[in-house]
Amino acid sequence: MGIRPMNISSMPAVFLDRDGILNNAVLRDGKPYPPKGLEEVRIMPGVYEGLAALKKDGYQLIVVTNQPDVARGRVTRESVEEINSHLMSKLPLDDIKVCYHDNADKCDCRKPKPGNILLAAKERGIDLRRSFLIGDRWSDVEAGRQAGCRTIFIDSGYAEKMPEAPDFIAQDFTQAVEYILQSGKQET
Repeated sequence: MGIRPMNISSMPAVFLDRDGILNNAVLRDGKPYPPKGLEEVRIMPGVYEGLAALKKDGYQLIVVTNQPDVARGRVTRESVEEINSHLMSKLPLDDIKVCYHDNADKCDCRKPKPGNILLAAKERGIDLRRSFLIGDRWSDVEAGRQAGCRTIFIDSGYAEKMPEAPDFIAQDFTQAVEYILQSGKQET
């Protein structure tokens, strides 16, 4: 007999978009873009404290990020990985799942499709019904919804499509974390 696998639906997680949630997004004409390099990265206010509180409450913290500028030739994969390494070293994150594809690639990992969320859930034994997704774009919320997570939209006032029916709309990261922690207490 071997080692028994962990119960696949045992642990909750908070899935997090990267740019605009953990670190700054660079705004051009009202639309968010990722930082091109580490020199442009600023961790958003309240993020470290919020992640620490979620971690203490038993949530795995998984980043799911679209980085199509790699496929578009605007930024290198190495630059994205350098930013991700920096965030992993500064914040209590468990994993970062990246989609490097563009829309035309029609992959399963590019939000609004839930591929990276589902992959992380399978790899890490995450109960998606007890999990949350925090994002600042409609595609984040849709990916979380399709994966079966509760969704939180941080409205940053971008000049783009709004998400359909997120479970909660937060003004900032701190308010999103408070909602999750309060929701978790109601489950017990």
